[in-house]
Amino acid sequence: MNIMDFNVKKLAADAGTFLSRAVQFTEEKLGQAEKTELDAHLENLLSKAECTKIWTEKIMKQTEVLLQPNPNARIEEFVYEKLDRKAPSRINNPELLGQYMIDAGTEFGPGTAYGNALIKCGETQKRIGTADRELIQTSALNFLTPLRNFIEGDYKTIAKERKLLQNKRLDLDAAKTRLKKAKAAETRNSQLNSTRLEGDNIMVNFSYMLNFLHVKWLKIWAEEVTKSEQELRITQSEFDRQAEITRLLLEGISSTHAHHLRCLNDFVEAQMTYYAQCYQYMLDLQKQLGSFPSNYLSNNNQTSVAPVPSVLPNAIGSSTMASTSGLVITSPSNLSDLKECSGSRKARVLYDYDAANSTELSLLADEVITVFSVVGMDSDWLMGERGNQKGKVPITYLELLN
Repeated sequence: MNIMDFNVKKLAADAGTFLSRAVQFTEEKLGQAEKTELDAHLENLLSKAECTKIWTEKIMKQTEVLLQPNPNARIEEFVYEKLDRKAPSRINNPELLGQYMIDAGTEFGPGTAYGNALIKCGETQKRIGTADRELIQTSALNFLTPLRNFIEGDYKTIAKERKLLQNKRLDLDAAKTRLKKAKAAETRNSQLNSTRLEGDNIMVNFSYMLNFLHVKWLKIWAEEVTKSEQELRITQSEFDRQAEITRLLLEGISSTHAHHLRCLNDFVEAQMTYYAQCYQYMLDLQKQLGSFPSNYLSNNNQTSVAPVPSVLPNAIGSSTMASTSGLVITSPSNLSDLKECSGSRKARVLYDYDAANSTELSLLADEVITVFSVVGMDSDWLMGERGNQKGKVPITYLELLN
């Protein structure tokens, strides 16, 4: 029974406090009550914390979109995280593309130029996929996790203490209002008590009765003023204590910024490592495939202009002939001489080349073919012959042999 009485009393006290805060808040909004303002330093700290929370959430969400563009995959990862379970490993887009390329190259034949190139590209895409997976794991651990810990941990504590500070302020202002009303009522009763009635006995007796009641009311209001002053001292003390606690928490935002700066450096370093790996993988792939001309990246381009590789040996641009391992790399003047004569010559292929149409001949690096000129053909092309296959070949992909 005592416990029940205690719970009822506590519930009634809490309800009274809540009602008092609601009345004070409403009167403040209506301009009918004074409001205790926080000091400028605390207001600045509160604004800084709110700004940090808003931008941290935006940066965190957009980083998640950057690392995982698939919204369904992000939702799945979020659910597994809330269930405290590890999300199943899935193949990423570069790895899937790489597998498709390898399968296609295997079906077309690794011995063909196109099939061989597909396999090489697929292997590179798989390496890029592995690097992408490492970037996601590193970024999640060193960048996203600290940001999420701030939002779900530190800032929740700050928000809780900030709400408690708001309640303490409302209690303080309500106590100030009650004290003000009590003092005003006491003053009015004092004025009434000082007024005396004169006349017959009935009026005098009535006056004495009123005076007696006024004295009683004065005592009651005096007690109310004393009680309100005591309540004001308590609420002021609690408000000051809560303001100090909130201020100490908010001053930790500067340390949070310093920590997030270190995390940002880790994220930038992870990105730098990822892009450096991708660049190196593509550089190695380019060396394997050779430099493909830009105007033949599309099969719809049927122009007859000869492609020019982006990287050419110095011997091609020289007017002299350089002899290496018994092979003579011809200068442009010798190529012109070949165009003018009707004979055929042997030539070594410098780079892989895929024919853009049926009139051209596909080439593999380091193979030796027979080339000759045809009257009326563009000056940047020769006719190439390999066994029963024949077609146009670009001069810039060849070195003529003696």
